[in-house]
Amino acid sequence: MDSCVVPLRQGGLSLVQTTDFFYPLVDDPYMQGKIACANVLSDLYAMGVKTCDNMLMLLGVSNKMSDKERDTVVPLIIRGFKDLAEEAGTMVQGGQTVLNPWVTIGGVATTVCPPNEFIEPGNAVVGDVLVLTKPLGTQVAVNAHQWLDEPERWNRIRLVVSEEDVEMSYQVSMFLMSKLNRTAAKLMHKYNAHGATDITGFGLLGHAKNLVQHQKNEVSFTIHNLPVIAKMAAVAKACGNMFQLLQGYSAETSGGLLICLPREQAASFCKDIESEDGLQSWIIGIVEKGQRKARIIDKPRVIEVTPKIE
Repeated sequence: MDSCVVPLRQGGLSLVQTTDFFYPLVDDPYMQGKIACANVLSDLYAMGVKTCDNMLMLLGVSNKMSDKERDTVVPLIIRGFKDLAEEAGTMVQGGQTVLNPWVTIGGVATTVCPPNEFIEPGNAVVGDVLVLTKPLGTQVAVNAHQWLDEPERWNRIRLVVSEEDVEMSYQVSMFLMSKLNRTAAKLMHKYNAHGATDITGFGLLGHAKNLVQHQKNEVSFTIHNLPVIAKMAAVAKACGNMFQLLQGYSAETSGGLLICLPREQAASFCKDIESEDGLQSWIIGIVEKGQRKARIIDKPRVIEVTPKIE
């Protein structure tokens, strides 16, 4: 699902590997590098792999930039990516750089490990709960920030959110997107997780549907709670159905892990991750008997979240 797992010829080990890249979505090149690195590593973390042996960087440098722009922006992106890789306990040793019309940034993350160091995603059982480790709403926050300079679009949301609110939600979303899911991956082992995925471009429900379709047992996911960056639910509503945030389809970048956990273990998982990372996690739904479907109830509880930025 999130990473390929390839059994190796030697010693009962497996290669666990993933790749990802995308276009810039924030103004700060250094933060963009960190976000790209966190996004690549999340696919390993979703498999319960907490150690990455090596990273490669994939970098597209825009030929539409001036020499001065390239000399300023590109080193900052590279440094952000490298710094977060080091925070994750790994290193960037290789990659590829190309010149093209668009800036792109991403990479490859690789680990070699025995079977007990990764968690297959398909073992959810009836009675499990669904835990989410980061709030939703990054796409809405990033777009709202861009709209500060677009009067026609800003006028659609100005009655429900202030410029200060938008700036704060933008800073919060950058902080969250650059936050590693490594602690969650470690705690998945401690609390006997039955599978997980990370929430990215297909939104919460899109990824929940993908995860439930891979379950060995006949189960379904029902989601009751939606943790959302403060004020972003109101912004999404003011835009009509443009983002589909409350329907579960708003794209996230480097979002949290959606984890199937035994009900009796979930509260302790959430408590542990908050004590280690300073960030909340939430029990957002349940695993029931069913035909491998996922849904959000008609009137989910929206939880407004304002994380403390380190």
